[in-house]
Amino acid sequence: MALSDNDVQKQIKHMMAFIEQEASEKVEEIDAKAEEEFNIEKGRLVQTQRVKIMEHYEKKEKQIEQHKKIKMSNLMNQARLNVLMARDGMITDLLNEARQRLAKIAEDPAQYSSLLEGLVLQGFYRLLEPKVTIRCREQDIETVQAAVDKNIAVYKEAVKSNLTVKIDRDRFLPPNICGGIEMYNENGKIKVSNTLESRLELMAQQMMPEIRASLFGANPNRKFLD
Repeated sequence: MALSDNDVQKQIKHMMAFIEQEASEKVEEIDAKAEEEFNIEKGRLVQTQRVKIMEHYEKKEKQIEQHKKIKMSNLMNQARLNVLMARDGMITDLLNEARQRLAKIAEDPAQYSSLLEGLVLQGFYRLLEPKVTIRCREQDIETVQAAVDKNIAVYKEAVKSNLTVKIDRDRFLPPNICGGIEMYNENGKIKVSNTLESRLELMAQQMMPEIRASLFGANPNRKFLD
């Protein structure tokens, strides 16, 4: 049975409506999928950026913390240096005061004469040479000569050996030192420094732990006392 034009038109409209419905559903499906993929990608990007931001600020926080530690360490080191410098200054002042007191000893003829006798005899024993030369301040020549004359016999009796002593009258120790002598063997290669300054320096080196303990208290980090 043949379809009329009207039926054909209806059929065509029906088919077109079906196609449009299918197309509309397909478009909705594509939109929904695109929306879903967009949301997934957006979430991934947001999460990635969030992680990056967190890592960035964690790194910054660590850098700040490290900077604080370095700054604190530098401040502590500087504080320790300042303390050490202050302590060294106090010890220097103490040694300068001791040097000034030594200088006053030379102003007392009796005390200085006795001191020179001990320094000369000690020089003899330390060198243990048959011929020695003594150098002193120019103003001390007579006092040193007296000390030599007194101690040659003492030395000879102790070591059972002869001794010839010469006082150098061409080269003197500086007049501004506190006093004392320098003693040389015959060829001048061995020297015993028994100036008051050298004795003070030696004594200060030997007694420095005790000096520091007296001034600043015991060092808690020191394990051995000798």
